[in-house]
Amino acid sequence: MLVDFELLGRARSGDDGAFNQVVQAYRKRILGTIARLIGKPEDVEDVGQEVFLRLYYSLDQLRTPEVFEPWLYRLTVNAAYDYLRRQRRRQESRMSDLSEQQVMLADAAAGGKRRDEEQRKTKVREFVQSLLGKVSEEDRILLTLKEVEGLSLKELEKVYRVNENALKVRLFRARQRVLKAYEAETNKAGAAIADKSGREV
Repeated sequence: MLVDFELLGRARSGDDGAFNQVVQAYRKRILGTIARLIGKPEDVEDVGQEVFLRLYYSLDQLRTPEVFEPWLYRLTVNAAYDYLRRQRRRQESRMSDLSEQQVMLADAAAGGKRRDEEQRKTKVREFVQSLLGKVSEEDRILLTLKEVEGLSLKELEKVYRVNENALKVRLFRARQRVLKAYEAETNKAGAAIADKSGREV
């Protein structure tokens, strides 16, 4: 816990000063988590504001201070899901209004922008992100919380409100899907190298 129970108790009782101290204590961690979940640096602050707004209006519902951190992670995950759903709907709406030629031009422009961004990242991070991008939002968020954020199964139980065995099954299946994406990516890369070698010969 980054704050003590007494400070949380004051925040729950409506002490705005105490609430601000809670926000300052968790702000960096929550924004870092959001950045990894949504993959859009320019929108991280907005989603973070949404998380802390939800926290402000629901803090009095917190049953015990001991479950505060998993509960805050749950608010963060829910806000990230909501953001991703809005983005998907917006994208689908925009795409439906475009002609086929405009769609092709937009895809080409987006592809060029993505390539420019990826060149600034390390090769390992690029590869991991591309793999996580090939699985569902649910898998990506779960794996990010477990493997990147380092949450334990007990903490994840409180975030997802399911028992440990159900979480183990979810994690196993999510990892299997990432492995399949990895194998597909490796096979594709191998085929491209073989094809290039064949042309050069």
